[in-house]
Amino acid sequence: MNILLTGAAGQLGQELLPRISPLGRVTLADRVAVPGKAETLKLDLGDLNRVEIMLNRLRPDVIVNAAAYTAVDLAEDNASVAFRVNSELPGCLARWSKRNDRLLLHYSTDYIFNGESDRPYIEQDLAVPLGVYGESKLEGERAITSSLCRHVILRTSWVYSGHGNNFVLTMLRLARERPELSIVSDQKGCPTWARNLAGVTAKVMAGLLSDSDERPASGIYHYCDGDAVTWYEFARTIFSIAVEAGILDRMPEMESVLTSGFPQKAKRPLFSVLDTTKIRREFGIEPAGMRQSLQSCIKEMAENESR
Repeated sequence: MNILLTGAAGQLGQELLPRISPLGRVTLADRVAVPGKAETLKLDLGDLNRVEIMLNRLRPDVIVNAAAYTAVDLAEDNASVAFRVNSELPGCLARWSKRNDRLLLHYSTDYIFNGESDRPYIEQDLAVPLGVYGESKLEGERAITSSLCRHVILRTSWVYSGHGNNFVLTMLRLARERPELSIVSDQKGCPTWARNLAGVTAKVMAGLLSDSDERPASGIYHYCDGDAVTWYEFARTIFSIAVEAGILDRMPEMESVLTSGFPQKAKRPLFSVLDTTKIRREFGIEPAGMRQSLQSCIKEMAENESR
């Protein structure tokens, strides 16, 4: 089976490669080369003509689209770029998949919701994005579903890893630079280790490609790791584990602040916890715990630093 992995150099893409490789031959595509992988197809994934040429040449059986414009604040001033990558690219991949009867796996976000719910969001809940990033991701979902191709859209939240740009790495950097940090304490979500999301992707792919009569259906599924916390609580856990692992000398002093006192260009949902009942039921997937996942991630970072 031929698998095309777009966005292969990103924090999720790098975790996906070793986990989906057992399912087939993986071709990597991104703007830049995947570290240590010279065979990456380097192209601008926003250039849909070139993407179409690539698809017709490779003719993948499965497309895993990990490409995304995730700079939430920058998206407010770069809407055309955000929509091209987050909406137009998925639409292009979906239409090609429909014409050629291929499977498309794509990732979306908790930021399609406005954060006003009093319970975890289910897949059928009304999506009301608060900013350009969420709007562009929602349009990407709609482009895929309207194409009627075989697909799974995995909505996830607060993704982090030991590489790339994410909250964990930002907090560790700031903790080394400053004795005191102000952290938002009224936004709640579910931090998700990219490696867990990659493992879930492999299980979903295997389920969808099986010959079983009870094969799960196409559609939208929620996956995030299993603990809902605020950014403040998440940061406190990061610092605690990092001190234990020896990559921080001390816990920084922490001040909790409200979103209203921490102005940002793009408005964030105050509550974006995702309900994972559907993916548990259809694929038998149980969300991983936050602390154990974070410990594994930071332990690996500490080992890499010591080499």
